Amino acid sequence: MAAPLLQISPRPPAAPATTPARKPSWLKVKAPGGATYLTVQQMMRELKLHTVCEEAHCPNIGECWEHKAATFMILGDVCTRNCAYCAVAHGTPKALDPQEPVRLADAVLRMGLRHVVITSVDRDDLPNGGAESFASCITEIRARLPETSVEVLIPDFKGNAEALRLVLAARPAILNHNLETIERLYRIARPGGRYPRALELLARAKDLAPDQLTKSGLMVGLGEDWDELLVAMRDLRAHRVDILTLGQYLRPSADHLPIARWYTPDEFAELKRLGLALGFRHVESGPLVRSSYHAWEQAEHAAATPAPPAR
Repeated sequence: MAAPLLQISPRPPAAPATTPARKPSWLKVKAPGGATYLTVQQMMRELKLHTVCEEAHCPNIGECWEHKAATFMILGDVCTRNCAYCAVAHGTPKALDPQEPVRLADAVLRMGLRHVVITSVDRDDLPNGGAESFASCITEIRARLPETSVEVLIPDFKGNAEALRLVLAARPAILNHNLETIERLYRIARPGGRYPRALELLARAKDLAPDQLTKSGLMVGLGEDWDELLVAMRDLRAHRVDILTLGQYLRPSADHLPIARWYTPDEFAELKRLGLALGFRHVESGPLVRSSYHAWEQAEHAAATPAPPAR
């Protein structure tokens, strides 16, 4: 399916491409620490669960945990890849914990969640990359809370088609795989990944389950040009992705890729307009947006929006 034509406007007025010494005001958030936040944190420790909220230093952790929303990270907390933008530890992971899906489902039940997001570290050491654990988590949650929708943010499984089939067979509400950045920057930012492989996974999900809602996300500020970003958005829509998220890259430490520039709220608003013009069912675009930011609202909006006609 060819992506629809759209009117491309010039980049809105923005600050110079050099990185300012301080974060702009629109990126400043209140430090977490409310009563609900502390309760959720204690429960995660008690059940020995990991969240990408903590491991990836998400700026929205305070807001999300206060609303009893969290993105669970399964398969341990050590990744077999070493992406240059990611704060998650890398190295040799521990053995799989077969009881992890049960504990995760218990946490979802205790929190009374209506929408759950599950992601993982990359586990290239496993035959199917941990796909069976994603499927088990969905099954365990559905057994306790049949009305709760489950969104999975999966790795690329190194292109393993069987791994993708295992996840889809468990019928998640949304299947997400983040493209993360433009093709030119993949070798630098995501050396273990492949741009075409990520797009192929998303297209294959639609081939295997045509009614499956698919989702992907892009970080901005890594050094991409405006036109390159639009090409990546077109590529995602051409591969039938339904939901798009766009957010500012924030450098986890001095050891990670530097920030090339800050995007302004006006630029994010323009990117949302362009994304909707391309035919995405929902576009979440803003400086602090991450894949699971207000994921429950994204899911509801996308499900209520008719799919664009085939072209």
